[in-house]
Amino acid sequence: MTDKSIPRSAWLQLAAAIVLFGLTWPAMKIGLMAGSPIWLAASRAGLSALTAFALLAALGRLALPNRADWPVVLSVGGLQLSCFFALANLGIQSVPAGRSGVLAYTTMLWMVPLSLLVGEKVGRRALAGVALGVAGIVVLSDPWRFDWHDRRIVMGHAWLLLAGFTWALAMLHTRRHRWRGTPLDALPWQMTVATVLLVPLAAVAEPHGHLDLDRWEFWAASIYNGALAGPAGTWAAVSVARALPPITGALGMLGVPLVGIASSVFLVSEPITLPLAAGTALVIAGIATVILDRR
Repeated sequence: MTDKSIPRSAWLQLAAAIVLFGLTWPAMKIGLMAGSPIWLAASRAGLSALTAFALLAALGRLALPNRADWPVVLSVGGLQLSCFFALANLGIQSVPAGRSGVLAYTTMLWMVPLSLLVGEKVGRRALAGVALGVAGIVVLSDPWRFDWHDRRIVMGHAWLLLAGFTWALAMLHTRRHRWRGTPLDALPWQMTVATVLLVPLAAVAEPHGHLDLDRWEFWAASIYNGALAGPAGTWAAVSVARALPPITGALGMLGVPLVGIASSVFLVSEPITLPLAAGTALVIAGIATVILDRR
C-alpha cells in the first residue's frame, strides 16, 4: 500500500483518534474533582457500553460475538479496559495528567519482555528501544526532585506503569487471536465486561467513594471519556488499523501522549518542564524503535 492509495479519510481518522485519546488525560484529571477513581472508572465503562451499543445498533451491526471471540472479549474487557481505567485513575490522582499519559502509554515497551516470555523472536533494536524507553521513564519521573517518602506519588507512578502492563497483556492476547468477527463489533460487549467488573470492585475498594452528580466536572469528564472518546475514538482507531499500513498507524498513534501533554497545559494548567519534555522524547523514541523492529 502506497501513500497515494491511502484515502484522505484514513488520515483524518488517525488525527481524530490521536486527539480523542490524547484529551482523555486532562479529562480524567478534571473528573477526579467530582468523584473517586474506581467509581469514575466504572461510570466511564458503563457510559461507554451504552454508547457503543447505540452506535452498533445504528450501524445495524449489533449482535452477540462469535463464540470463538469471547476469550478476547473477556481479556480486553478485563485487562485493557477495566484494569487500565481503574489503574489510570488511581495514578493520575497524584501525577500530572501529561506525565500520566506518557507513563501509561508504555504498552509497547512492556510487549518486548512479554514476547520473550512466550517464545517470540525479539531483535536487538527492540531491546535497545526498551532501554531507551526505560531511560525516558527515569528522566520523566525527575528522580533528582522525586519525593520517595510520599507514598501517594510513588504508587501513582507504579499504578500508571501497571496500567500500561495490563494493556500489553491484552494486546498480546489480541495479537495472537484469530478473529471471527471484528474488534468494533466486540466493543460494546468488552465495555460491558469492564462495567460488570468495575462496579463490584468500586464497592469493595472504595466503600465510601462518591460520584458528585451535581458538579459539572463529573459530567464533562464522563460525557467526553465515556460517550465520546471511548466509542468514537475506538471506532476511529479500528478504521485506521484497516486503512493504514500497521507501521504507519502505530507510529502515528505516538501523537496521543503529545496531545495529552499539550491539552493538559491549556485545560488543567500543567507546566511543561525540562524532565517532562526530555523524558517524553526518550520514551517516544524508544517505543518508535520497538515498533520499527517488530513491524
